Amino acid sequence: MTTSTGLDTGLTVPARFRGPEGTANGGWIAGTLAGTLAGTLNGPHAVEVTLRRPIPLATELDVSHVANSASLSHGGQVLAEAIPVAEDVTPPPFVPFTDAARSEAGFAGFTAAHPVPGCFVCGLRDPGDGLRIFPGPVEGSDVIAAGWRVPVTVTDHEGVVPDPVVWAALDCPSGWAHAQNGGPGLLGRITAQVFRRVYPNGTYSVVARATGRDGRKLYGESAVYEVDGALVAAAKATWIIPAAHP
Repeated sequence: MTTSTGLDTGLTVPARFRGPEGTANGGWIAGTLAGTLAGTLNGPHAVEVTLRRPIPLATELDVSHVANSASLSHGGQVLAEAIPVAEDVTPPPFVPFTDAARSEAGFAGFTAAHPVPGCFVCGLRDPGDGLRIFPGPVEGSDVIAAGWRVPVTVTDHEGVVPDPVVWAALDCPSGWAHAQNGGPGLLGRITAQVFRRVYPNGTYSVVARATGRDGRKLYGESAVYEVDGALVAAAKATWIIPAAHP
């Protein structure tokens, strides 16, 4: 929920859009902050959002704009920053919906203790409440994928899915791509582009792959595709493994 006065915006994250317990889902809040730049961008420009601190739920947060950048803060501390970037995000390859849906059986969150069972995106939430995107390995490839069956409960007043929800769908899969490498970890940075609208009751493929690791930093890419292979949105992300992990 947002309220605006000039260039300053008040933002409160509803509990529904949570990631780790008590904090916002990284993709959703990143997409929401990126959306405050919409009036300064031309076309489906890539936006990079850096998450600097956990973002609390049900708390009035401040959004400030300087030129074409935006920052989210609370109590004088910067929580996140968004800037447009002059690059196109490279997506992982398309996986047909039937193959993506079949891959869900291998979702790591089903076979081990799910680290964030209440997550809006990949958590074990009731149908229609969370997105229930459960990416698993695609046989014969280096990607993971899930079939996204878009619930009508995530639509806006125009009957389409808001971009922050699409950013959320791009978020968790690139972390789960590192399930065999210490992931998913915590989202630190995400750069995304949304090219097409997502509609309720539609079926989409969500695909992700790991692209590298540097110490506790994990890198990945993700994408949302229509059933005919048209690219809907793409992202690249940096995940951080908490210091207590190997």
